[in-house]
Amino acid sequence: MLSDELLKILACPKCKGHLDYIKDKEKLVCNGCRETYRIENDIPIMLIDEAEKF
Repeated sequence: MLSDELLKILACPKCKGHLDYIKDKEKLVCNGCRETYRIENDIPIMLIDEAEKF
């Protein structure tokens, strides 16, 4: 689980927009870019090349 402090400073690496945290799927979602970033072992993988479109 990501801390509230970390969630406040994280932004989409592509558009610098807000990210929504989906706890049950362990993903960060950018609705602006329509991409998701996975979280592995409580570490967000914020690489644009590894983002998944939705």
